[in-house]
Amino acid sequence: MTEALSKLNFRDIGGLPTQHGGIVRPGVIYRSEGPASFEPVHREELAALNIRLVCDLRSEGERDKDPNDWADAARLLNLDVTADLRVQTNSGWQALRHDQSPEAVWGALVGNYAAIPAALRPHLRHLVESIVAGETPVLVHCTAGKDRTGVMIALLLRAVGVPDDVVIADYERSDVFAKNLRLRGGIEEQFQQAFGFVPSQDLIDAMIGVDVELLNAAFAAMTAEYGSFEGYFAAAGIDAALLARLRETMVARV
Repeated sequence: MTEALSKLNFRDIGGLPTQHGGIVRPGVIYRSEGPASFEPVHREELAALNIRLVCDLRSEGERDKDPNDWADAARLLNLDVTADLRVQTNSGWQALRHDQSPEAVWGALVGNYAAIPAALRPHLRHLVESIVAGETPVLVHCTAGKDRTGVMIALLLRAVGVPDDVVIADYERSDVFAKNLRLRGGIEEQFQQAFGFVPSQDLIDAMIGVDVELLNAAFAAMTAEYGSFEGYFAAAGIDAALLARLRETMVARV
């Protein structure tokens, strides 16, 4: 049913094992790159999935450029997460325009990942309550489907008891986004059009790829700020009872 979509950075997170013998229930949450990549065949497959809620982590500028105009039957939850170097208002771009050394590139990427959990926190309870209330299937996406989406999905997977190594393996699968970009070509031209300058190859590689250390940086920042995973969810207004309901909704016993 999703043969064309599966060639993009798109997948059902269902089927992943949990620590207590269950699996993530298929058909509840899909993760994806953004609609800039959707061709007519992808839109047809998305329509067949009967998505009820689209959790769009992009900034307003990203949404204006490439709207979710395929999702007439879904509610759009636009969260405006600007902690990403693709966002033109992100100050990291101005710094990298003048210094694209490996240290500067890495620092900018770590800084962005470290900011993502705090940017997601005000919205997390609403998303969890929507899932628990049955407003599913949900599609979670940003532009590339690997950074902001990667952290959001990792949080949800950890919340329902998916082991860390499985969470990391799912995150690493988003390297398909970079592979597809390289196959299509024209990466330098796209950066020039979007940001007014052509980044170094090292910066391009870092931006379009995935690196587990970046995901770890997001979780390290979360732990430093909130003390623990549970502390972070509590700060988001998600108590133990709501977490238990999320697990019941998302996990199937096998």
